[in-house]
Amino acid sequence: MEKSRIDRQFDFIREIDKEKLITRQTYLSNAVRKENDAEHAWHMAIMAVLLSEYANDDIDVLKTIIMLLIHDIVEIDAGDTYAYDDKGLKTQHEREQKAANRIFGLLPDDQCEKLKSLWEEFEFGKSKEAKFAHTLDNIQPTMLNSATDGRAWAEHEVKLSQILKRNENTAGGSQILWNYSKDNFILPNLKKGRIKDE
Repeated sequence: MEKSRIDRQFDFIREIDKEKLITRQTYLSNAVRKENDAEHAWHMAIMAVLLSEYANDDIDVLKTIIMLLIHDIVEIDAGDTYAYDDKGLKTQHEREQKAANRIFGLLPDDQCEKLKSLWEEFEFGKSKEAKFAHTLDNIQPTMLNSATDGRAWAEHEVKLSQILKRNENTAGGSQILWNYSKDNFILPNLKKGRIKDE
């Protein structure tokens, strides 16, 4: 017997609760523990509401928020790939695409198509909303790393060149936010030695 629309919606809603179990490498601002994917998504959704005025282009804020809320759902299956894990980054796309097919596939077809399309739009990073979402996705952990006195950067012996490579497109969504992040989060931690200089 085929599941009803509402049954499929609740199947998806229950499944994405698992996002709360995916631990990231970024510590919370009080450094008591590392954040999980759901906390990361919630934090960026609020950031999108507050900081959208600094986007390079006029953006659809609700569309951007939805992208931010769903962009890491695939990590339920694929796991979190640390930004500076070269080995994990090689297989990330394949693992996440497979996860997207399964997880979004729990939804009714129309909602599956809509959310998977928004997830793919984020992944491609070409639309103005996707660019701004990527800006926030890069700045949020940078802010938390700085708030914890560079703890995760120091633990992983992250180099300035790695951070700059990771952020090479951050200004594409907001030049103002990239400048702020660089001047207030990255460079002070470089001076303190939390980020390694080559």
